[in-house]
Amino acid sequence: MKAEELANILAEHSLFADCDEAELADLILRGHFVQYKKGDDLIMQGDPGNSLLILLSGNARTSMIASNGHEVVLDYAEAGQVLGEIALLDGGERTASVTAIEPTSVLSITRDAFEEILGKHKNMALRLLKVMASRIRMANSMIEGDRAYTSGPRLARYLLRLSVAGAEEGRLKLDLSQSELGNFAGMSREHINRQLSSWSESEIVAVESGKVRILDHAMLSHIAEADS
Repeated sequence: MKAEELANILAEHSLFADCDEAELADLILRGHFVQYKKGDDLIMQGDPGNSLLILLSGNARTSMIASNGHEVVLDYAEAGQVLGEIALLDGGERTASVTAIEPTSVLSITRDAFEEILGKHKNMALRLLKVMASRIRMANSMIEGDRAYTSGPRLARYLLRLSVAGAEEGRLKLDLSQSELGNFAGMSREHINRQLSSWSESEIVAVESGKVRILDHAMLSHIAEADS
């Protein structure tokens, strides 16, 4: 893989989105490529955080087991996203698990290799700190919003997070079951089913063979921003 190819894969808000060609080339040189099958664990909650992963292809689910024993789905990662950087930087245990939901490939970079890269590229660390600070700010805003919104606006916000910008027919990045949507949005399957049925009658979404399509993106956005 060349630096230009990696740059094209990296997501807009990726930790390494602002890296130059030389920095990306060193990430490739000092990392190693790993393939995962559907259902494989890329990262396990509680394991030592001794590497970070750049998702090159496929999709993965990030989740954690809460204190009550229930699984909480935190996010769905796609190509270009960086996983496991927090534990790598602070030396703590993994706070969540990441599971491939389809065949997935990653570039894995160990802590030692990453520290060598930062030592070589002096300005890289500050830029990474700025990106991480921005992500923390965005995450805090999202958490505050999700807590403030009732079930309808909350589900709308999560569907929009899963939507594909500019995609035809309003398709989502992933075809999630209503139970999976519930785990992601923090809602019961019954609430999900009731809300989707109401929106389907209003032609805001379509539910076909268990798959959700967004028919009226503008209306769903309006619902997402409605007061609690």
